[in-house]
Amino acid sequence: MDSRVIPLRHGGLSLVQTTDFFYPLVEDPYMMGRTACANVLSDLYAMGITECDMLMLLSVSQGMSEEEREKVTPLMVKGFRDAAEEGGTAVTGGQTVVNPWIIISGVATVVCQPNEFIMPSAVVGDVLVLTKPLGTQVAVNAHQWLDNPERWNKVKMVISREEVELAYQEAMFNMATLNRTAAGLMHTFNAHAATDITGFGILGHSQNLAKQQRNEVSFVIHNLPIIAKMAAVSKASGRFGLLRGTSAETSWGLLICLPREQAARFCSEIRSSKYEEGHQAWMVGIVKKGNRTARIIDKPRVIEVLPRGATAAALAPDNSNASSEPCS
Repeated sequence: MDSRVIPLRHGGLSLVQTTDFFYPLVEDPYMMGRTACANVLSDLYAMGITECDMLMLLSVSQGMSEEEREKVTPLMVKGFRDAAEEGGTAVTGGQTVVNPWIIISGVATVVCQPNEFIMPSAVVGDVLVLTKPLGTQVAVNAHQWLDNPERWNKVKMVISREEVELAYQEAMFNMATLNRTAAGLMHTFNAHAATDITGFGILGHSQNLAKQQRNEVSFVIHNLPIIAKMAAVSKASGRFGLLRGTSAETSWGLLICLPREQAARFCSEIRSSKYEEGHQAWMVGIVKKGNRTARIIDKPRVIEVLPRGATAAALAPDNSNASSEPCS
C-alpha cells in the first residue's frame, strides 16, 4: 500500500508511516522543496489521513560551490517547511548529509484509530475519481527540450514555446499542491479506497491498488484528463506512454474509489470556493467484478485540461476536448 500500517500493542491504535525522496525535477529550489513535502504527505493522504508529524532528510550536493549551497539549500528547506505548515504539521527533526546528488526527502508518521484511515475495500459499482490532470513528466521534459534543438524539432509542430511554458507552470503548481483537501473529503463521501499517482503512472498505481482490494474487483479506466497539448507531445516524441497510462507523475493526484451516488458530489465539493484555488476532479473509470486487475480501454477519452493562464482559443483546432471543467 502507499503507507505502512503497523498495529500497536496498546489501545487498538496503529502506526501509519511513509517515506519518500525527491531528486531535482524543477528549476526553482523553493518549489522543489514544496513538491518533495507534498510527495511524502500524499502517501498518507491516499489513506484518508490528514494529520501527521514529519522529519526532513536532506542531501546537499558535493558538486555545488559553497555559494550555490548557501543560496539553494535554504530555499529548498523553506519550501518543504511551508508545505508542511500548510498541511497542518511541522518538521520536528531530520538529517543532512553530503552526497553527489541533491536529494530532499522526508518521513511522515501518525498514530491513529482504525476509523481515521481507509483500507482498500472497493465494491462493484464504485466510480474512480482522479484529482489532478496527467502529464507531469511530459511537461517537465518538454520544458527542458526548449534548449535541446534535437528534441525540440520532434515536437515543435504540435506545440508552441508559450504553450510549453504554460504546461510546465501548471505541472509545477500541481506538484506543489497538497492532496489534503481530497483526503478529508474521502471521509465525507465514504471513499472505499485510494492511491496517489506517482512514478508508475496511473495504470501502474491503479493495478497496485486493485491487487490490495479485499473484494474481487477490477478497475476499468475510460477517461484520461491530461494537461492540454501533452498527449500530442507524447505522441510526437515517441516517448512516455501517456495514453497507455505508463507515463510517470510526481506528487500527483489521488485516484479514489467512491460510491456511485457520491462521485459527482465529491467532484463538485472539491471545486467549492470554501477550499483554496486549484482543486479539481474527474470521473475516470468504474469498478467491476473481477480478479483484482486494472486496465485502460483501447481508446480512452482524452480530456485536455487548460493550464492556468491559457484559453481555449489558444489551442489548436483539433483539440475539441479541451476543457477546464472537471467531473466529465
